[in-house]
Amino acid sequence: MEQRINAAACLFETGAENHTAIECGQQRISYGELRNAVARAAGAWQAMALAPGERVVVFAPDSIEYVEAYLGIIWAGGAAIAVNPRLDMRELAPILSESGVSFIWTTPELAPQLLALTRGLAQSIKVVAGQGGDIGWYAACAAALPVAPLLRAAEDVALWIGTSGTTGTPKGVMHSHSVTATAAAFASEILGAGPQDRLYASSKLFFAYALANCLFAGLRLGATVILDSEWPSAERVAQMVQQHRPTILFCVPTLYHKMLQAGVAAMLKEHGIRHFISAGETLPSSVSSAWQKATGRTPISCYGTSETLYLMLYCDDDSGHLKPTPLTMFRYDDLAPDLPQRVWLRHPAIARGYWQRPAEQADGFHDGWFSPGDMFLRCDGWLEFTGRNDDMLKIAGQWVSTQWVEQALRAACGDSVQELAAVGVKSNNGLTAIAAFLVATPAQEETAHRRVAEEIATLPGHKRPRWVHWVQTLPHTATGKLQRAALGALHQQSGAGN
Repeated sequence: MEQRINAAACLFETGAENHTAIECGQQRISYGELRNAVARAAGAWQAMALAPGERVVVFAPDSIEYVEAYLGIIWAGGAAIAVNPRLDMRELAPILSESGVSFIWTTPELAPQLLALTRGLAQSIKVVAGQGGDIGWYAACAAALPVAPLLRAAEDVALWIGTSGTTGTPKGVMHSHSVTATAAAFASEILGAGPQDRLYASSKLFFAYALANCLFAGLRLGATVILDSEWPSAERVAQMVQQHRPTILFCVPTLYHKMLQAGVAAMLKEHGIRHFISAGETLPSSVSSAWQKATGRTPISCYGTSETLYLMLYCDDDSGHLKPTPLTMFRYDDLAPDLPQRVWLRHPAIARGYWQRPAEQADGFHDGWFSPGDMFLRCDGWLEFTGRNDDMLKIAGQWVSTQWVEQALRAACGDSVQELAAVGVKSNNGLTAIAAFLVATPAQEETAHRRVAEEIATLPGHKRPRWVHWVQTLPHTATGKLQRAALGALHQQSGAGN
């Protein structure tokens, strides 16, 4: 008999009725209150004639109301699509057109510009906001009665995640209703997390990292999830920790590095955080070591993608050896162990695939397995991340990972450099070479330049950056990842040649 489930309802199977489910600023909501609010929000969506499988964009800063509306879409049988509320309307328009959404849920502050945008689109999209939209959300919820979750087939789509766009145009990743059942596996089995814990992610809910591993996992555990409507910074993380006292912190490497530079890391040592989780990009060993020295705890470095939703691989020491998280399997092609290669991952939460991207679908998905465009070295039972396929370069007949070059430069520069990246570029004679981009720490420019030059001189010839670009900032995606695809263009614009 076909299994019928609802991804949103699955999240409420554990939490105690009166236990705090979410905190955001001064607001608190218990599991009983949140479940009722989500059921009422679903009633409002159904009253608006949201059909099963119909798509809704959620375009707003994180809040408790955001979670109610988002989970209410899924509870009602729709498909929720969280989008970065900092996108300008030119960036949002193609997302709305490609995804074919029927509604946008937003805040009163953002409603006017969304109304102006939707009036110029070919398809009919209703803007739902507390006030100022086509449909008033507050009034709709007040008039609605709580409804039972609409049970769907396990493979029916419950939500979309947009890929980060680090190497090109973002893709819509479709996840099914079965995706939340295993949400707590990593937190429970590896972190030893339970209802007593308080989970806080500096990343926002439109990012798979925060949505799945903090919100979904936290609710599935019956724990307390901490949200913040403001954009993260080192100082903001410090404020959130002081105010809300999380026991598990999810963050990205860039922000860990900034917290070290700002002296925030040492302060966090006294606030009872049991685990620091890092994902979104590679955690440099120098940052990991400095964090352990400042806090007494080594960050757990993890690997996951929008297509996996959850964290698939993790390293809980300073070895860089990635092991599979609970329920994760991996396999690889029969190539030499010392050759970087793609791997295939299998997990109950692997996405159904991409929306209207048949070529990418065929390349990445096969019989329940997913292969990201990343490269790994393999050994007995563990993997070492070496970067994306285009991060592996063959120079002078030898393989070089730009990740290796970045690690060497980062270790040599220390705090004198805020950010750096190395990418493969073509010289005028058509040969592949490495270009390095660096952002010096203010007042330490001379030290940074000297350390970089000294380190490059010690590297083997095939690993040496041929060009070094000192810049004011590096390009990042909305989720905070380095936008490597833009660096090649920056190199060309610099006029670098032979």
